[in-house]
Amino acid sequence: MRYRLTFAAGLAVGYVLGTRAGRERYEQLKKSARQFAQNPAVRNTAESAVHQGREFAGRTFGKVTTRFPDSVATRVRTLRERNATTGDDDWGTSNT
Repeated sequence: MRYRLTFAAGLAVGYVLGTRAGRERYEQLKKSARQFAQNPAVRNTAESAVHQGREFAGRTFGKVTTRFPDSVATRVRTLRERNATTGDDDWGTSNT
């Protein structure tokens, strides 16, 4: 699924960058993308995917850190604590 979404995003970006239809078509695509992103169903699906990803990461955190050298495990713990204290991830979204 991830690869399909990546491919679709790449296809869309390539079309926008490669098109010779002009500014009007670009604005039309931009408006469609904004409407898609603001759709409540899309937002709910994205939020649930983020939530499930965080749950999965939390469950596997202990397993992963025991398999790596201490330097890597320490770095992962440091980054995790930093993100927990700031309330934001690297993308600027809240940890809700």
